[in-house]
Amino acid sequence: MLKLPGLIDPHVHVREPGQTHKEDWDSVTQAALAGGVTMILAMPNTKPPIFDEATLNLALDAAKGKARCDYAQFLGAGPDNADWDRHKGLPLRAAGLKMYLDSTFGELRLDDMTLWMPHFEKFPKDFPIVLHSESRTMAAGILFAAIYDRPIHIAHVSLKEEILLIKAAKEKGIKVTCEVCPHHLFMVSQLTDEERGKKKEGRDEVRPRLATQEDVDALWQNMDVIDCFATDHAPHTLEEKDSENPPPGFPGLETLLPLLLTAVSEKRLNIEDIIQKSVTNPRKIFNIPEQPETWIEVDESAEYEIKAENQFTRCGWTPFEGWTVKGKVMKVVLRGKTAFEDGKVLAEQGYGRNVRQSCKTSPM
Repeated sequence: MLKLPGLIDPHVHVREPGQTHKEDWDSVTQAALAGGVTMILAMPNTKPPIFDEATLNLALDAAKGKARCDYAQFLGAGPDNADWDRHKGLPLRAAGLKMYLDSTFGELRLDDMTLWMPHFEKFPKDFPIVLHSESRTMAAGILFAAIYDRPIHIAHVSLKEEILLIKAAKEKGIKVTCEVCPHHLFMVSQLTDEERGKKKEGRDEVRPRLATQEDVDALWQNMDVIDCFATDHAPHTLEEKDSENPPPGFPGLETLLPLLLTAVSEKRLNIEDIIQKSVTNPRKIFNIPEQPETWIEVDESAEYEIKAENQFTRCGWTPFEGWTVKGKVMKVVLRGKTAFEDGKVLAEQGYGRNVRQSCKTSPM
């Protein structure tokens, strides 16, 4: 039995408030524990989006009553909420600030670079700004990091040009970190170059879009540049995904570790890569306290097929249906208590802690 620290997923869409038919704090934290994830950082593009004290309280109150694993909640950068000097206590209660600079669905997209400036100027530098930014917009975000001399974290890197630019920025000492999602490491777009960007991919619709084999290969070849594995767990129902206009996003909390462990068995990764990119680096980047007496036990020899019917996510499907993987989570211990064992979630609703509230001090 392989023993690992509890994993941290820095990119999770909980869907509460506003779309609990897809997921809520209860179901998403059950899925997390089943996947060996003992802490999630929740994205702010809910309905309503999380961008001020009232909406942050709305999300955190729901989490306090329902969450079964530990968590923190991101604030969203909007066009009218950059006066962080007046609300200095608010960033201390959040996982960080999320800025949507490219295709997002909601009220938080910032199309004008003049709207970026006050957020870069005023959001506390002890906390990261996470950017949804793709291709040239990502390059602009890196320029902002250099101009304002502050750390940024690039979400869901998917393209060869992106990872090579991040590598170059790091070599120049710019304060940039990045994450990659399993679907961008293990899945390739089935569309031609001509179709890509013009045609919907049905259940495979996601943002950033699935890329080419050349892009996937570039991510694997530059694994040392990637700081974190993150799922971008973004559940939608099958009815929504099978519609004429499918929303982008995949569930991913329960398939993250099996896919990575399968890559280990194929000698594409090693166990230290998983620990570094799913525990050590997220903790450092997001200033997260350690979880005492927390670990997971995995049967690394267990080989099985991924099936949605065995998962806890409310959306009821997975893009990895039928994939054969190696490595099964058998037990999760969270803060000294068995939270998951033999396919059953044992942690109760409300057992999860808000790691910002429990810390209550400035970041590490």
